Amino acid sequence: MYQKILIPTDGSPMSTAAAQAGVAFAKKIGAQVVGLFVAPEYQYPIYVDMIPPNFPTEEEHKDSLRKAGDNYLGEIRKSAEEAGLAFSGSTVFSDATAKEIIKAAEQNGCDLIFMGSHGRSGWGQLLLGSVTTKVLSTCKTPVLVYRTQEQPAKT
Repeated sequence: MYQKILIPTDGSPMSTAAAQAGVAFAKKIGAQVVGLFVAPEYQYPIYVDMIPPNFPTEEEHKDSLRKAGDNYLGEIRKSAEEAGLAFSGSTVFSDATAKEIIKAAEQNGCDLIFMGSHGRSGWGQLLLGSVTTKVLSTCKTPVLVYRTQEQPAKT
C-alpha cells in the first residue's frame, strides 16, 4: 500500500488535528511520515518611502517562521516517534503553498499526501480551503483529505 506519507501543516488547530490523524493512519499501515510547513515569503512594505523601524527584517522574518515550523513539525515528529514511525520534516518558504506541497511529495518519494480540510461548504468553501483544492486539482500523487467538522480545541 502506501509507504511514505507527506503530511503538510500550517500549525492551526485544524491542521494539527489532521496531522495527528495522518500519523495514526501511517501507524496502521506502517508508513514513514514526512512533515512539511510552507512558510510565507517575506513581504516588503509597499507604498512607503522608508521601512518602519519596528518592521522585521527579512532574516528576522525567516528566523521567526523557521522556529514556528520547528514547533509545528515537532508535534508531528513526536507523534510519529511515539508510534514507532520514521519521520523527516522541513520548512520551506513560498507563497505558492500547493505547489510546494506537490513538489515536496515528489522530491521525498511520497506515495500519498494526507492533508486537512475544514469541511466548509457554500461561500466558506470558495474562500477557504483553496490550498487543498489546488493540491487535489493539480497533483498526480494520491491525496487523502481529512475533513474536520468541528473546530478542535487549541492545545
